[in-house]
Amino acid sequence: MLGFLGIDDGWVSAAYLLCMLSTLLCVVYGLINWNRGEAEVKQEDAEWAAHEKQVEEEL
Repeated sequence: MLGFLGIDDGWVSAAYLLCMLSTLLCVVYGLINWNRGEAEVKQEDAEWAAHEKQVEEEL
């Protein structure tokens, strides 16, 4: 691992490699869950939306 991309310190190389791996993991996760949403609207969410609409109309 020493000398990874010209970085002689193993800890710095490990941190750099882990940053790249975490970025790759986030991209893969985002692609898998791109348009995934909840299939149905919860009653709690509908009530919240109705309350928000009422508050906006009162303003």
